[in-house]
Amino acid sequence: MPFEIRPAEPGDIEALLAIENAAFAGDRLSRRSMRALIGRPSAIALVAIDGADIAGYAIALLNRLHRVARLYSIAVSPVRTGRGVAGALLHAVEAEAGNRRRRAMRLEVREDNRGAIALYERNGYRRFARRDNYYHDGMSALRYEKQLRGTEDGERP
Repeated sequence: MPFEIRPAEPGDIEALLAIENAAFAGDRLSRRSMRALIGRPSAIALVAIDGADIAGYAIALLNRLHRVARLYSIAVSPVRTGRGVAGALLHAVEAEAGNRRRRAMRLEVREDNRGAIALYERNGYRRFARRDNYYHDGMSALRYEKQLRGTEDGERP
């Protein structure tokens, strides 16, 4: 894997916000939200490093009452798309969720985001629902879920 994946740090916030603003037209994470998610025990916040730069990030949320993690956000710098950054981040956040005893990962994706939908389906996610008018502009969301490796029976060693 050509990217180093590591936990996000407070010093990464400016780069993460730049990626967030370039990747999403609306429904963006604020500086305050990004800061709150980094280092929170109930979140997994990872960055992909390409050379000296942050190429992308992934954030998953964990609820202590549920064994299902939620992929909250994943974004890649526009100059680094098509190089496997999103796939590397997706695999890393899934692995960490599994290490934290989560049996599955769920997510919502814009119905018109064909690239992201293809990424998720290629990586074993299955659509299970649709939410109408989910996003700020009225776009619907497709809901996906994936059983995490080694958790099909609901137990981890």
